[in-house]
Amino acid sequence: MLVKVNQEKCTGCGKCADVCMVNAIKIEKGKAVINDNCVECGICLNTCAVKALSIERG
Repeated sequence: MLVKVNQEKCTGCGKCADVCMVNAIKIEKGKAVINDNCVECGICLNTCAVKALSIERG
């Protein structure tokens, strides 16, 4: 599974980055970017008000 960011929906508010326990989400150029530190816990998913985050099964 992979956590993905829909760049068209993301507003860059940073709430997902604030709740990430492993600091896997950074805001770059006004959009959330998820790095390799992501452990796919899903905590960020419920934080996003615009539903820009989703889980894709690999």
